Amino acid sequence: MATTKNNTLKLKFDSARNLSPSLESLSAVKIEPRFELFINGKFEQPLSRKYFATINPANEEKLAEVAVANKADVNRAVHAARNAYEKVWKTMPPNERAKYMYRIARMIQERAREFAVIESLDGGKPIRESRDFDIPLAANHFFYYAGWADKLEYAFPNRLAQSLGVAGQIIPWNFPLLMAAWKIAPALATGNTVVLKPAETTPLTALKLAAIIQESDLPPGVVNIITGAEETGAAIVEHPNIDKIAFTGSTEVGKIIQRAISGTHKKATLELGGKAANIIFDDAPLDQAVEGVINGIFFNQGHVCCAGSRLYVQESVYQQVIKKLKDRMETLIVGDPLDKNTDIGAINSRQQLDNINKYLKIGQQEGAEMYQSSCDLPKRGFFCRPTIFTNVSQSNRIAQEEIFGPVLTIQSFRTDDEVIEKANNTPFGLSAGVWTDKGSKIFNLTSKLKAGVVWANTFNKFDPASPFGGYKESGYGREGGLHGLLPYLKLV
Repeated sequence: MATTKNNTLKLKFDSARNLSPSLESLSAVKIEPRFELFINGKFEQPLSRKYFATINPANEEKLAEVAVANKADVNRAVHAARNAYEKVWKTMPPNERAKYMYRIARMIQERAREFAVIESLDGGKPIRESRDFDIPLAANHFFYYAGWADKLEYAFPNRLAQSLGVAGQIIPWNFPLLMAAWKIAPALATGNTVVLKPAETTPLTALKLAAIIQESDLPPGVVNIITGAEETGAAIVEHPNIDKIAFTGSTEVGKIIQRAISGTHKKATLELGGKAANIIFDDAPLDQAVEGVINGIFFNQGHVCCAGSRLYVQESVYQQVIKKLKDRMETLIVGDPLDKNTDIGAINSRQQLDNINKYLKIGQQEGAEMYQSSCDLPKRGFFCRPTIFTNVSQSNRIAQEEIFGPVLTIQSFRTDDEVIEKANNTPFGLSAGVWTDKGSKIFNLTSKLKAGVVWANTFNKFDPASPFGGYKESGYGREGGLHGLLPYLKLV
């Protein structure tokens, strides 16, 4: 009987993986062979005269050349932002600022298909995620904060809300357009101007956003988008005419930024690493919980700071959950990010794939049991099979350090107090998830888990009106919602 069931499952898995390709069309996409810096409303060549290649991680082919901004280029961008702030944006009526933001939001929606395809080409994420999550949410952030632009007096009653000046913003490679919108929108709504640097490996959608900003007739210099590597980011952080730093990225770089701005007038928000705990109790709807786990770590390749990379399962349902999880993993399709059948796309870069493989070896050396999906990987590009580790100890590096890949560590627990202690035993505190049928248990854990966001019977759900941020080494400050306005304001 067991053999028959296993054969049936194998046929089911094989048929799921042998679907005919359903590739997203490239007809709406135009990628220029070379992208310049966007400074003062124009695309200008870098003073550095240097360019770097951005590649498609799914096939390792070059997509375009992108300008490298040096200190002089950064200075030009900051000067343009300061000039626009003092002469135009600071004094513009808030309802007029909102009109520009609404226009940008509508233009993102109109070109959503192009943005989604470029996001998948440049970043490696499945087109379903780019199309259904990243791009709509990016537009929604502009819509949401446009609504706040002329309502700051109601947001902060009996306080005078004043803009800070020029915001320097540095964003990561995992959500290129969404992170740009996440940071630019509240800055503009509160009357600040912006110098933004996208990640070196995923600059294209931010530069396409620059083209939309130019077409929207936003006053020159209000938003400047410059590209480069670590030196460009450091020049932004250290520039004396920057009033606010907003950074999303690794904890190590966040600490460097914190030290660099210590003793200066600059405000900062830092959204850093995470090692989120996903907790399944024995009274949870297990099929729903397993699907939430898959969504929380595998569908996004583990490329989110809040990925549910640590799973805790109550002992009485531990084996049942492991079996369901393995069965579901076998149905996942790893492949071309532009294929609508693909569940798991490409790892963003060779460097990141090497880092993931390093942790796979560490996990096995530490004595954990590794299980990987049996799927075939494409012969070209940077791909990793979805992976789970069982027999994991709380002190194992794979349970403590951020891997940033489709790798899940699993441990069991017996009591509420035990899992709370285990979940909090990490240097990070960005997010967590709780799966249970009892509301009282949810409220108990949400009050005791040291995480900025705790999802109940779901995972990785975002809304522009909801604040997001962490504790401990996951950073400080909040982005999104009413809370997201505060870092860009001085309240008098």
